[in-house]
Amino acid sequence: MVAASPFTRSPKVVNARKEKRIVAIGDSLVYGYGDPEGGGWVERLRRQWLQPESPGHAIYNLGVRADTVQRVSDRLVQEFQTRGEFRNRVPDLLLLSVGLNDTARVSRPTGRICTDLEVFQAQTDELLEAATTLCPVLFIGMTPVLEERMPFAEVLHYNHNDQARYKEATQQACRRRNIPYLDLFDLWLSRGESWWRSRVSTDGLHPNVLGYRSLLADITAWPTFQNALENPC
Repeated sequence: MVAASPFTRSPKVVNARKEKRIVAIGDSLVYGYGDPEGGGWVERLRRQWLQPESPGHAIYNLGVRADTVQRVSDRLVQEFQTRGEFRNRVPDLLLLSVGLNDTARVSRPTGRICTDLEVFQAQTDELLEAATTLCPVLFIGMTPVLEERMPFAEVLHYNHNDQARYKEATQQACRRRNIPYLDLFDLWLSRGESWWRSRVSTDGLHPNVLGYRSLLADITAWPTFQNALENPC
């Protein structure tokens, strides 16, 4: 049996509205830290959609620096339901992007990990379960870090091995719920070391200006994202 698309709605609730209302929620990748020029990919996209020739979509940035999966889960429903105009209108699309902060190791490269993998899996399941009751969901994955720049903030150590493990756990959770996942970690690494390294800021953790430009390009070129914007609500 073919799974139903998360963007397929009952004919009873379909209308001809073209403008979409979108919520982006997650950690510093959503917040846009590291991009003093454009404010991050969400803000860059918001500015694009303010142009007269744009389709008129609106995107709301609910990114919080240092948030983990559990912290996003704790605030998801309340923030989603109290977004000004959303009080009388359910958003059309939810963009989730979180998980990197759960992979940090404390004090040393082999130190205690912030969120144990089994705990992370359970928390991710809880987050996705709650998210799918609100509206269609897309998940935007993490980008690779510069390991030699660690520790971040003098105490947190990130590495690619842990990133890959937690990314895979998130992907599996998304697959179980038919939530599309944009694997930026593998995508960026596949483009070559010089390419992705030039897009990470000096702190080793966040994308830089060029990185956020590329991030926006990757998201807007994602066919699943394009389809979510084109489908009627």
